[in-house]
Amino acid sequence: METVILAVVIAVVVLGALGGLIVGSRRHKPLPPPPPKTPDITAPPAEPHVGDEAETPRDEPRRTIEEVDLPGGPAPVAVEEPPVVEAPVGIEIPEPTAGRLIRLRARLSRSQNALGKGLLTLLSREHLDEDTWEEIEDTLLTADVGVQPTQELVERLRERVRVLGTRTPVELRALLREELLHLVGTDVDRTVRTEPEGRRPGIVMVVGVNGTGKTTTTGKLARVLVADGRTVVLGAADTFRAAAADQLQTWGERVGAHTVRGPEAGDPASVAFDAVKEGKEMGVDVVLIDTAGRLHTKTGLMDELGKVKRVVEKHAPLDEVLLVLDATTGQNGLVQARVFAEVVNITGIVLTKLDGTAKGGIVVAVQRELGVPVKLIGLGEGADDLAPFEPEAFVDALIGE
Repeated sequence: METVILAVVIAVVVLGALGGLIVGSRRHKPLPPPPPKTPDITAPPAEPHVGDEAETPRDEPRRTIEEVDLPGGPAPVAVEEPPVVEAPVGIEIPEPTAGRLIRLRARLSRSQNALGKGLLTLLSREHLDEDTWEEIEDTLLTADVGVQPTQELVERLRERVRVLGTRTPVELRALLREELLHLVGTDVDRTVRTEPEGRRPGIVMVVGVNGTGKTTTTGKLARVLVADGRTVVLGAADTFRAAAADQLQTWGERVGAHTVRGPEAGDPASVAFDAVKEGKEMGVDVVLIDTAGRLHTKTGLMDELGKVKRVVEKHAPLDEVLLVLDATTGQNGLVQARVFAEVVNITGIVLTKLDGTAKGGIVVAVQRELGVPVKLIGLGEGADDLAPFEPEAFVDALIGE
Protein backbone atom coordinates (compact mmCIF):
# COMPACT_ATOMS: atom_id res chain seq x y z
CA MET A 1 0.00 0.00 0.00
CA GLU A 2 2.80 2.42 0.85
CA THR A 3 4.41 1.51 -2.43
CA VAL A 4 1.27 2.51 -4.34
CA ILE A 5 0.99 5.81 -2.51
CA LEU A 6 4.67 6.56 -3.20
CA ALA A 7 4.21 5.80 -6.91
CA VAL A 8 1.23 8.16 -7.11
CA VAL A 9 3.17 10.98 -5.42
CA ILE A 10 6.12 10.52 -7.78
CA ALA A 11 3.79 10.60 -10.81
CA VAL A 12 2.16 13.84 -9.58
CA VAL A 13 5.57 15.48 -9.06
CA VAL A 14 6.73 14.42 -12.54
CA LEU A 15 3.57 15.73 -14.22
CA GLY A 16 3.89 19.03 -12.36
CA ALA A 17 7.47 19.46 -13.51
CA LEU A 18 6.54 18.72 -17.14
CA GLY A 19 3.64 21.19 -16.96
CA GLY A 20 5.99 23.94 -15.69
CA LEU A 21 8.40 23.33 -18.55
CA ILE A 22 5.61 23.64 -21.16
CA VAL A 23 4.27 26.89 -19.64
CA GLY A 24 7.78 28.36 -19.49
CA SER A 25 8.45 27.59 -23.15
CA ARG A 26 5.19 29.26 -24.17
CA ARG A 27 6.09 32.41 -22.28
CA HIS A 28 9.24 32.81 -24.40
CA LYS A 29 7.37 32.49 -27.78
CA PRO A 30 6.13 35.84 -29.37
CA LEU A 31 2.42 36.25 -29.50
CA PRO A 32 0.77 36.61 -32.96
CA PRO A 33 -0.30 40.20 -33.92
CA PRO A 34 -3.88 41.12 -33.11
CA PRO A 35 -6.36 41.17 -36.01
CA PRO A 36 -6.89 44.61 -37.66
CA LYS A 37 -9.50 46.69 -36.00
CA THR A 38 -12.61 47.27 -38.04
CA PRO A 39 -13.06 51.04 -38.58
CA ASP A 40 -16.09 52.59 -36.99
CA ILE A 41 -17.88 54.38 -39.85
CA THR A 42 -20.16 56.09 -37.37
CA ALA A 43 -17.31 57.86 -35.60
CA PRO A 44 -16.71 61.54 -36.54
CA PRO A 45 -13.61 62.28 -38.71
CA ALA A 46 -10.42 63.26 -36.94
CA GLU A 47 -9.69 66.96 -36.72
CA PRO A 48 -7.01 68.13 -39.20
CA HIS A 49 -3.85 69.70 -37.84
CA VAL A 50 -2.66 73.05 -39.17
CA GLY A 51 0.46 72.68 -41.24
CA ASP A 52 -0.09 69.00 -41.98
CA GLU A 53 -0.56 67.92 -45.57
CA ALA A 54 -2.19 64.64 -46.55
CA GLU A 55 -0.81 62.59 -49.39
CA THR A 56 -3.15 62.49 -52.35
CA PRO A 57 -3.15 60.46 -55.54
CA ARG A 58 -1.30 62.14 -58.42
CA ASP A 59 -4.41 62.74 -60.53
CA GLU A 60 -6.63 64.10 -57.75
CA PRO A 61 -6.73 67.76 -56.63
CA ARG A 62 -4.18 68.63 -53.97
CA ARG A 63 -5.67 69.75 -50.65
CA THR A 64 -3.97 72.32 -48.45
CA ILE A 65 -4.93 73.62 -45.03
CA GLU A 66 -5.71 77.30 -44.57
CA GLU A 67 -7.00 79.23 -41.58
CA VAL A 68 -10.28 81.15 -41.66
CA ASP A 69 -11.23 83.62 -38.92
CA LEU A 70 -14.43 82.56 -37.14
CA PRO A 71 -16.09 83.97 -33.99
CA GLY A 72 -14.58 81.17 -31.93
CA GLY A 73 -11.08 81.75 -33.30
CA PRO A 74 -9.22 80.57 -36.39
CA ALA A 75 -10.30 77.21 -37.71
CA PRO A 76 -8.56 75.14 -40.35
CA VAL A 77 -10.34 74.76 -43.68
CA ALA A 78 -9.33 72.41 -46.51
CA VAL A 79 -8.95 74.23 -49.86
CA GLU A 80 -8.76 72.34 -53.16
CA GLU A 81 -6.14 73.32 -55.75
CA PRO A 82 -6.85 72.45 -59.41
CA PRO A 83 -4.52 69.87 -61.00
CA VAL A 84 -1.79 71.21 -63.29
CA VAL A 85 -2.59 70.69 -67.00
CA GLU A 86 0.49 70.08 -69.12
CA ALA A 87 0.79 70.94 -72.83
CA PRO A 88 1.26 68.07 -75.31
CA VAL A 89 4.90 67.05 -75.51
CA GLY A 90 6.71 68.20 -78.67
CA ILE A 91 3.90 70.43 -80.02
CA GLU A 92 4.71 74.12 -80.38
CA ILE A 93 2.26 77.00 -80.12
CA PRO A 94 2.91 79.38 -83.06
CA GLU A 95 2.94 83.13 -82.58
CA PRO A 96 -0.44 84.76 -83.40
CA THR A 97 -0.58 86.18 -86.93
CA ALA A 98 -2.63 89.26 -86.06
CA GLY A 99 -0.29 92.25 -86.21
CA ARG A 100 2.74 90.03 -86.85
CA LEU A 101 4.13 92.35 -89.56
CA ILE A 102 3.86 95.33 -87.21
CA ARG A 103 5.86 93.42 -84.61
CA LEU A 104 8.49 92.62 -87.25
CA ARG A 105 8.54 96.15 -88.69
CA ALA A 106 11.79 97.09 -86.96
CA ARG A 107 13.55 94.19 -88.69
CA LEU A 108 12.10 95.21 -92.04
CA SER A 109 12.94 98.89 -91.62
CA ARG A 110 16.62 98.18 -90.91
CA SER A 111 17.12 96.94 -94.46
CA GLN A 112 14.52 99.04 -96.26
CA ASN A 113 15.29 102.51 -94.91
CA ALA A 114 17.75 103.17 -97.73
CA LEU A 115 14.80 103.65 -100.09
CA GLY A 116 12.60 105.76 -97.85
CA LYS A 117 15.36 107.92 -96.38
CA GLY A 118 16.90 108.39 -99.80
CA LEU A 119 13.63 109.69 -101.24
CA LEU A 120 12.96 111.96 -98.27
CA THR A 121 16.46 113.42 -98.48
CA LEU A 122 16.07 114.20 -102.17
CA LEU A 123 12.58 115.67 -101.79
CA SER A 124 13.80 117.90 -98.94
CA ARG A 125 16.20 119.81 -101.16
CA GLU A 126 15.43 123.49 -101.48
CA HIS A 127 15.37 123.36 -105.28
CA LEU A 128 14.05 120.28 -107.06
CA ASP A 129 15.63 120.57 -110.49
CA GLU A 130 15.74 117.96 -113.25
CA ASP A 131 18.89 116.40 -111.85
CA THR A 132 17.15 115.85 -108.52
CA TRP A 133 14.14 114.22 -110.16
CA GLU A 134 16.48 111.95 -112.12
CA GLU A 135 18.11 110.94 -108.83
CA ILE A 136 14.67 110.15 -107.44
CA GLU A 137 13.96 107.97 -110.46
CA ASP A 138 17.28 106.18 -110.07
CA THR A 139 16.56 105.52 -106.38
CA LEU A 140 13.22 103.93 -107.24
CA LEU A 141 14.62 101.86 -110.10
CA THR A 142 17.48 100.62 -107.92
CA ALA A 143 14.88 99.45 -105.40
CA ASP A 144 13.25 97.33 -108.16
CA VAL A 145 10.05 99.34 -108.28
CA GLY A 146 9.97 98.94 -112.05
CA VAL A 147 10.07 101.43 -114.92
CA GLN A 148 6.36 102.15 -115.37
CA PRO A 149 5.51 102.41 -111.64
CA THR A 150 8.56 104.66 -111.16
CA GLN A 151 7.43 107.04 -113.90
CA GLU A 152 3.93 107.19 -112.46
CA LEU A 153 5.19 107.90 -108.94
CA VAL A 154 7.61 110.62 -110.08
CA GLU A 155 4.90 112.39 -112.09
CA ARG A 156 2.52 112.38 -109.12
CA LEU A 157 5.23 113.63 -106.77
CA ARG A 158 6.18 116.43 -109.17
CA GLU A 159 2.61 117.65 -109.37
CA ARG A 160 1.91 117.49 -105.66
CA VAL A 161 5.20 119.14 -104.65
CA ARG A 162 4.54 121.98 -107.12
CA VAL A 163 1.06 122.54 -105.66
CA LEU A 164 2.26 122.16 -102.07
CA GLY A 165 4.91 124.86 -102.35
CA THR A 166 6.53 125.02 -98.91
CA ARG A 167 7.66 121.57 -97.92
CA THR A 168 8.22 120.79 -94.25
CA PRO A 169 9.67 117.39 -93.27
CA VAL A 170 6.33 116.33 -91.79
CA GLU A 171 4.47 117.31 -94.97
CA LEU A 172 6.97 115.51 -97.19
CA ARG A 173 6.80 112.35 -95.16
CA ALA A 174 2.98 112.34 -95.25
CA LEU A 175 3.07 113.01 -99.00
CA LEU A 176 5.53 110.22 -99.73
CA ARG A 177 3.62 107.80 -97.50
CA GLU A 178 0.35 108.52 -99.30
CA GLU A 179 1.87 108.06 -102.75
CA LEU A 180 3.68 104.84 -101.87
CA LEU A 181 0.48 103.40 -100.39
CA HIS A 182 -1.29 104.29 -103.63
CA LEU A 183 1.44 102.48 -105.57
CA VAL A 184 1.44 99.36 -103.36
CA GLY A 185 -2.35 99.21 -103.23
CA THR A 186 -4.58 99.25 -100.17
CA ASP A 187 -7.85 98.12 -101.73
CA VAL A 188 -6.67 94.64 -102.78
CA ASP A 189 -7.88 91.46 -101.13
CA ARG A 190 -4.75 89.85 -99.69
CA THR A 191 -6.49 87.05 -97.81
CA VAL A 192 -5.02 83.57 -98.32
CA ARG A 193 -8.13 81.62 -99.27
CA THR A 194 -8.16 78.50 -97.11
CA GLU A 195 -11.80 78.27 -96.06
CA PRO A 196 -13.18 74.72 -96.32
CA GLU A 197 -16.29 74.30 -98.42
CA GLY A 198 -18.80 71.69 -97.38
CA ARG A 199 -17.01 68.42 -96.71
CA ARG A 200 -13.79 69.31 -98.52
CA PRO A 201 -10.81 71.25 -97.16
CA GLY A 202 -9.31 74.36 -98.63
CA ILE A 203 -6.52 73.37 -101.06
CA VAL A 204 -3.35 75.43 -101.48
CA MET A 205 -0.51 74.60 -103.86
CA VAL A 206 2.89 76.23 -103.35
CA VAL A 207 5.18 76.62 -106.38
CA GLY A 208 8.52 78.24 -107.04
CA VAL A 209 12.10 77.85 -108.20
CA ASN A 210 14.74 75.96 -106.20
CA GLY A 211 16.42 78.14 -103.60
CA THR A 212 13.57 80.56 -102.97
CA GLY A 213 12.65 78.94 -99.65
CA LYS A 214 9.53 77.23 -100.97
CA THR A 215 9.48 74.18 -98.67
CA THR A 216 10.35 76.31 -95.65
CA THR A 217 7.61 78.75 -96.60
CA THR A 218 5.11 75.88 -96.81
CA GLY A 219 6.05 74.79 -93.30
CA LYS A 220 5.82 78.34 -91.98
CA LEU A 221 2.43 78.77 -93.67
CA ALA A 222 1.25 75.68 -91.80
CA ARG A 223 2.25 77.46 -88.57
CA VAL A 224 0.32 80.56 -89.65
CA LEU A 225 -2.81 78.48 -90.26
CA VAL A 226 -2.46 76.53 -86.99
CA ALA A 227 -2.01 79.83 -85.13
CA ASP A 228 -5.34 80.92 -86.61
CA GLY A 229 -7.05 77.78 -85.34
CA ARG A 230 -6.99 75.68 -88.52
CA THR A 231 -6.17 71.98 -88.89
CA VAL A 232 -3.68 71.14 -91.65
CA VAL A 233 -2.44 68.24 -93.78
CA LEU A 234 0.85 68.69 -95.67
CA GLY A 235 1.52 67.05 -99.03
CA ALA A 236 5.23 66.48 -99.76
CA ALA A 237 4.97 66.46 -103.56
CA ASP A 238 8.60 67.53 -103.99
CA THR A 239 9.82 63.99 -104.60
CA PHE A 240 12.94 64.96 -106.54
CA ARG A 241 14.85 66.49 -103.64
CA ALA A 242 15.73 63.85 -101.05
CA ALA A 243 15.54 66.12 -98.01
CA ALA A 244 12.36 67.97 -99.02
CA ALA A 245 9.88 65.46 -97.58
CA ASP A 246 11.87 65.09 -94.34
CA GLN A 247 12.11 68.85 -94.00
CA LEU A 248 8.38 69.33 -94.54
CA GLN A 249 7.48 66.51 -92.15
CA THR A 250 9.63 68.12 -89.45
CA TRP A 251 7.76 71.40 -89.87
CA GLY A 252 4.45 69.55 -89.62
CA GLU A 253 5.38 67.59 -86.52
CA ARG A 254 6.27 70.78 -84.67
CA VAL A 255 2.66 72.00 -84.89
CA GLY A 256 0.86 68.64 -84.98
CA ALA A 257 0.13 68.61 -88.73
CA HIS A 258 0.02 65.28 -90.60
CA THR A 259 2.35 64.90 -93.62
CA VAL A 260 1.58 62.73 -96.66
CA ARG A 261 4.66 61.62 -98.57
CA GLY A 262 5.63 59.09 -101.21
CA PRO A 263 8.76 57.24 -102.33
CA GLU A 264 11.80 59.24 -103.38
CA ALA A 265 11.67 60.10 -107.11
CA GLY A 266 8.03 58.97 -107.13
CA ASP A 267 5.14 60.59 -108.95
CA PRO A 268 4.50 64.02 -107.39
CA ALA A 269 0.97 64.15 -108.81
CA SER A 270 0.15 60.91 -106.97
CA VAL A 271 1.40 62.35 -103.66
CA ALA A 272 -0.66 65.50 -104.16
CA PHE A 273 -3.74 63.40 -104.97
CA ASP A 274 -3.28 61.27 -101.83
CA ALA A 275 -2.77 64.36 -99.67
CA VAL A 276 -6.10 65.83 -100.72
CA LYS A 277 -7.79 62.44 -100.30
CA GLU A 278 -6.47 62.00 -96.75
CA GLY A 279 -7.30 65.59 -95.92
CA LYS A 280 -10.92 64.97 -96.87
CA GLU A 281 -11.05 61.70 -94.91
CA MET A 282 -9.54 63.32 -91.81
CA GLY A 283 -11.87 66.31 -92.06
CA VAL A 284 -9.10 68.92 -91.82
CA ASP A 285 -9.53 72.56 -92.79
CA VAL A 286 -6.59 72.99 -95.17
CA VAL A 287 -4.33 70.87 -97.38
CA LEU A 288 -0.97 72.47 -98.30
CA ILE A 289 0.89 70.91 -101.24
CA ASP A 290 4.60 71.59 -101.60
CA THR A 291 5.77 71.02 -105.19
CA ALA A 292 9.26 70.52 -106.57
CA GLY A 293 11.39 73.61 -107.21
CA ARG A 294 11.01 73.81 -110.93
CA LEU A 295 13.68 75.33 -113.11
CA HIS A 296 11.62 77.65 -115.26
CA THR A 297 13.80 76.90 -118.30
CA LYS A 298 12.89 73.18 -118.21
CA THR A 299 9.77 72.72 -120.29
CA GLY A 300 9.23 69.11 -119.20
CA LEU A 301 9.28 69.96 -115.52
CA MET A 302 6.87 72.83 -116.01
CA ASP A 303 4.51 70.49 -117.86
CA GLU A 304 4.66 68.13 -114.90
CA LEU A 305 3.68 70.97 -112.58
CA GLY A 306 0.62 71.49 -114.74
CA LYS A 307 -0.12 67.76 -114.36
CA VAL A 308 -0.03 68.06 -110.55
CA LYS A 309 -2.57 70.86 -110.77
CA ARG A 310 -4.89 68.84 -113.04
CA VAL A 311 -4.71 65.73 -110.84
CA VAL A 312 -5.47 67.68 -107.67
CA GLU A 313 -8.47 69.29 -109.33
CA LYS A 314 -10.01 65.85 -109.82
CA HIS A 315 -10.85 66.10 -106.11
CA ALA A 316 -11.75 69.78 -106.06
CA PRO A 317 -10.59 73.08 -107.54
CA LEU A 318 -7.53 74.73 -106.04
CA ASP A 319 -8.34 77.62 -103.75
CA GLU A 320 -4.85 79.16 -103.88
CA VAL A 321 -1.71 78.82 -105.97
CA LEU A 322 1.04 80.72 -104.19
CA LEU A 323 4.24 81.57 -106.04
CA VAL A 324 7.29 81.91 -103.77
CA LEU A 325 9.87 84.46 -104.99
CA ASP A 326 13.20 85.48 -103.51
CA ALA A 327 13.09 89.26 -103.03
CA THR A 328 16.85 89.51 -103.55
CA THR A 329 16.63 88.26 -107.16
CA GLY A 330 14.97 91.48 -108.34
CA GLN A 331 13.97 91.58 -111.98
CA ASN A 332 15.03 87.95 -112.51
CA GLY A 333 12.20 87.00 -110.20
CA LEU A 334 9.77 88.65 -112.60
CA VAL A 335 10.98 86.36 -115.40
CA GLN A 336 10.27 83.36 -113.20
CA ALA A 337 6.87 84.75 -112.29
CA ARG A 338 5.85 85.13 -115.93
CA VAL A 339 6.71 81.50 -116.77
CA PHE A 340 4.89 80.07 -113.75
CA ALA A 341 1.85 82.19 -114.52
CA GLU A 342 1.64 80.57 -117.96
CA VAL A 343 1.50 77.05 -116.47
CA VAL A 344 -0.71 77.51 -113.42
CA ASN A 345 -3.14 80.22 -112.41
CA ILE A 346 -1.14 82.14 -109.80
CA THR A 347 -3.42 83.72 -107.20
CA GLY A 348 -0.90 85.20 -104.77
CA ILE A 349 2.77 85.99 -104.22
CA VAL A 350 4.98 85.11 -101.25
CA LEU A 351 8.15 87.23 -101.08
CA THR A 352 10.92 85.69 -99.00
CA LYS A 353 14.19 87.22 -97.73
CA LEU A 354 12.68 90.69 -97.82
CA ASP A 355 14.64 91.66 -94.73
CA GLY A 356 17.95 91.02 -96.45
CA THR A 357 17.59 93.52 -99.29
CA ALA A 358 17.01 97.23 -99.78
CA LYS A 359 14.98 96.42 -102.89
CA GLY A 360 11.53 96.54 -101.37
CA GLY A 361 10.13 97.92 -104.60
CA ILE A 362 9.84 94.36 -105.91
CA VAL A 363 6.49 94.27 -104.11
CA VAL A 364 5.17 96.86 -106.55
CA ALA A 365 6.86 95.39 -109.63
CA VAL A 366 5.66 91.81 -109.20
CA GLN A 367 2.08 92.89 -108.50
CA ARG A 368 2.10 94.94 -111.71
CA GLU A 369 3.66 92.09 -113.68
CA LEU A 370 1.19 89.37 -112.64
CA GLY A 371 -1.86 91.38 -111.67
CA VAL A 372 -2.07 89.43 -108.39
CA PRO A 373 -1.29 90.70 -104.88
CA VAL A 374 1.59 89.97 -102.55
CA LYS A 375 -0.11 88.07 -99.73
CA LEU A 376 2.75 86.96 -97.48
CA ILE A 377 6.31 88.13 -96.86
CA GLY A 378 9.22 86.39 -95.16
CA LEU A 379 11.31 88.53 -92.84
CA GLY A 380 13.92 86.16 -91.47
CA GLU A 381 14.93 82.63 -90.59
CA GLY A 382 12.71 82.30 -87.51
CA ALA A 383 9.79 79.87 -87.49
CA ASP A 384 7.25 82.68 -87.07
CA ASP A 385 8.88 85.22 -89.42
CA LEU A 386 6.31 84.70 -92.19
CA ALA A 387 3.74 87.48 -91.97
CA PRO A 388 0.58 88.49 -93.83
CA PHE A 389 1.41 91.48 -96.01
CA GLU A 390 0.00 94.74 -94.65
CA PRO A 391 0.58 97.76 -96.95
CA GLU A 392 0.50 100.37 -94.17
CA ALA A 393 3.06 98.59 -91.99
CA PHE A 394 5.24 97.92 -95.03
CA VAL A 395 5.28 101.54 -96.22
CA ASP A 396 5.91 102.82 -92.70
CA ALA A 397 8.93 100.54 -92.57
CA LEU A 398 10.13 101.90 -95.92
CA ILE A 399 10.12 105.55 -94.93
CA GLY A 400 10.90 105.10 -91.23
CA GLU A 401 9.51 107.06 -88.33
